Amino acid sequence: MNRIKLDLFELQAFTCLAALRSYRAAAEDLGLSGPALSRLIVRIEEKLGARLFDRDTRNVALTPQGERLRELSGRILSEAEEAQGEFDSYLAARRGRLVLAGLPSITAGLLPKVVARFIAERPEVEVSLLDALSEGVIAAVLEGRADFGFTAGAMESSGRLAFRPLLQDPFVAVGAVGGPLEERPGWTWSELLALPFVAMSPGTSVRALTDAACAQVGQVPRARFEVSHLATAGALVAEGLGVTALPALTLPVIPRSGLLRRPLGEPAIVRRIGLVYATGRTLSPAAAAFRELLDRLDLETLILPPAEAPQPRS
Repeated sequence: MNRIKLDLFELQAFTCLAALRSYRAAAEDLGLSGPALSRLIVRIEEKLGARLFDRDTRNVALTPQGERLRELSGRILSEAEEAQGEFDSYLAARRGRLVLAGLPSITAGLLPKVVARFIAERPEVEVSLLDALSEGVIAAVLEGRADFGFTAGAMESSGRLAFRPLLQDPFVAVGAVGGPLEERPGWTWSELLALPFVAMSPGTSVRALTDAACAQVGQVPRARFEVSHLATAGALVAEGLGVTALPALTLPVIPRSGLLRRPLGEPAIVRRIGLVYATGRTLSPAAAAFRELLDRLDLETLILPPAEAPQPRS
């Protein structure tokens, strides 16, 4: 690699003298003494092995070599100024890139409103979302492919990862318009489990919490259907084939038409939503600004609206 002989200040000093053609004026503009500027120009010429100025006691004129350097240094300084401006914007989190990984229900139910707030404040930051299962979210953070991960359930901080709880995602009862859930505004788990039930498949975080609720009330759901995808559960419920219990943040993933939801208690089951990030890794300015936004937001008010009135079928 060829070594760059001049630094940016030396180019600025040369360019200033070339423009003003006066050591005194250039020295004042640069904040140097006249002798200091004279020594600096001599050092520049020695580094380059070329005479840049013809000067006497009255006049300063560019040599042909100086004219050529003036043309080139203008381009270099312009690009350097542009690069410095871009870096300053990056440091101020006005530009940059932010990657967020999360479970599909979180990327659909939580992140859109949060990201909308972030982009409103920092419109030139590029934001990417990765939706994955829990293992994929953790891997994306560990491998540096995501700045933050959003997961559900309790997780202990470790040497490589830290977990920060964000909000509690309550389970709600979901049923069809015109179905049994219209009978009253609130339901218990025992009452809901006595109805034909659409259950999520074993191995999902929703099913683990559903099983925990069943154990607490000593009941087994009358599972008419067992499905792996939230959208399938929502479609079956909308057709009146059963009811289900889901965390409130999963509802944007399922069809809304023909569905209503009701508060669900006794016991109150919640899904813990938390932020996962790598320990010992310096955050980018954009990532630091996003975390600061999370600190300012009341996520439960922003994300979790009250139970809705029945929605008519379209």
